[in-house]
Amino acid sequence: MVLAASSVISHNRTINSMAFPLPKHRNIAVNHHQHHSKVYLHSFPRPHDVYQCSNGKIFNPSCLAKTAVSDVQLHNPNPTTAAAANAWSEFARNVSGEWDGLGADFSIKGSPIELPESVVPEAYREWEVKVYDWQTQCPTLAEPGKKVMTYKTIKLLPTVGCEADAATRYSMDERNIGGVDNKVSAFAYQASGCYTAIWPVADNGTHELWELEHCLINPRDKESRVRIIQVVRVDGTKFVLQNIRVFCEQWYGPFRNGDQLGGCAIRDSAFASTATTKASDVVGEWQGPNAVATFDGFGDIFLEELEDNGALKSIRDENNLVLLPKQLWCALQERGGETCSEVGWLFDQGCAITSRCSFSSEGKLKEVSVARETTVSEDV
Repeated sequence: MVLAASSVISHNRTINSMAFPLPKHRNIAVNHHQHHSKVYLHSFPRPHDVYQCSNGKIFNPSCLAKTAVSDVQLHNPNPTTAAAANAWSEFARNVSGEWDGLGADFSIKGSPIELPESVVPEAYREWEVKVYDWQTQCPTLAEPGKKVMTYKTIKLLPTVGCEADAATRYSMDERNIGGVDNKVSAFAYQASGCYTAIWPVADNGTHELWELEHCLINPRDKESRVRIIQVVRVDGTKFVLQNIRVFCEQWYGPFRNGDQLGGCAIRDSAFASTATTKASDVVGEWQGPNAVATFDGFGDIFLEELEDNGALKSIRDENNLVLLPKQLWCALQERGGETCSEVGWLFDQGCAITSRCSFSSEGKLKEVSVARETTVSEDV
């Protein structure tokens, strides 16, 4: 029966290197001048080397390679409820399916954490081979007709060599967004398939444990994505990073509820112990189009679309920066009582996609943003 469900989600996996939603003209009161520990964000005039398409979206020429003309959406000056429904339907098409890959845990310093000895095959222990990566599955299904989504993160026991038929599940973590089984406290989505979710996972009375999940689609390959999860301890209004989880995943086909195993067909290799991103490739001045979802921290509205919010300029330094493999990084920064969670992915030299969550001094979520950024040349 899962095949019937998957047939509803017809996947058009053509490359879409610019997937920000249609502009919606509304006055969003967002103050990017409330700095988050030296990550400075503000709107800016479009420089001479940034171009604008007829739909009002801003592009940098160096990041336009592989953009399909058919992927550039027409400008709609009067967005409607139908347009918002279409954005969710497109999101559902892009996020649904079998996402298989590899996952690993990292310390707050970015060091990979070994898998428990109990799950490592004896042959690896005899050879003194350290194992850091899980083979993972993430079957995901979002319903296009209503804003409901579910997915499972499945970890498979490590095997020696290529033993796809012997793959055994070690654990499964199911997550539900919307509907009667909703567990997320905030969810921001983009038609491209990118999303950010805030998951309250524990509360012992003195502090809470949250997972800040950032899912980023490669702007040049809709079948490739990363999920970076920052596990944070929340003591009142203070956020403390506990550890980091990273999943590098690729799309293997329509939703089958995890019935297929990637095995030897996995198009990636273990990454946890590979070289980390260079700080020099991340720090400095960046600019690019930005999409924002605002939250007031109160009420029952927990699901918002990321809407075009014009261009953004940011200045990033090494303060609190955690450098990760696969051209990834993250940071949890505090300044003046406010906190910013940030993750980023360098999908090409000088080109990055980033996701941020901003929390008020009361510990309430204010906004989520996703940006396509390019470095600003020193001579600009």
